[in-house]
Amino acid sequence: MENIILASNSPRRKEILGKFNINLKIEKSSVDEKVNEGDMPEQVAMALAFEKTLDVASRCDDESIVIGADTIVVKDDHILGKPLDYDDAFNTLKKLSGTYHHVITGVSVIRANTYKKVVFYEKTRVKIKNLSDDDISNYINTNEVWDKAGSYGIQGIGSALVESIKGDYFNVVGLPICKLGNILRREFNIKLI
Repeated sequence: MENIILASNSPRRKEILGKFNINLKIEKSSVDEKVNEGDMPEQVAMALAFEKTLDVASRCDDESIVIGADTIVVKDDHILGKPLDYDDAFNTLKKLSGTYHHVITGVSVIRANTYKKVVFYEKTRVKIKNLSDDDISNYINTNEVWDKAGSYGIQGIGSALVESIKGDYFNVVGLPICKLGNILRREFNIKLI
């Protein structure tokens, strides 16, 4: 069975891929997640995913399949990253309250040593319900916000903030597994199921 290396320390991505009968290993990338102003959000997500994947693939001495991903939250063409502090989280959630935004996950798959690659993205539309200041404070105080783009996690307590989604739920969690599974099967002859 081929080695699949997840170039991410995300517990959510690990949990999603860990459900399948694959030889999964985790190796965190050392890439600094820098965003260039003016780049399209889809380009940002794919570029960051590719950089992470290439970083880990360059350290492999076999033909492992390396998967990297980067998830960003976009509101009015503005990328909302992971919160820096309480005020940043509060302001982000205030912006998202009662409105729609998009979650974009860039994904990169590389076969190490051959550097065959596929890079793609998935985009999901999410609506956050109207939140009072108390709702926002109470949610921040759960400490769930700190490592989440957009300051919320749909798979946890933050699910109570989400009014609706249009698109792939797992994309919002951090890994569009259906699309990734199709790419792995078609391009790398790896079947998740």
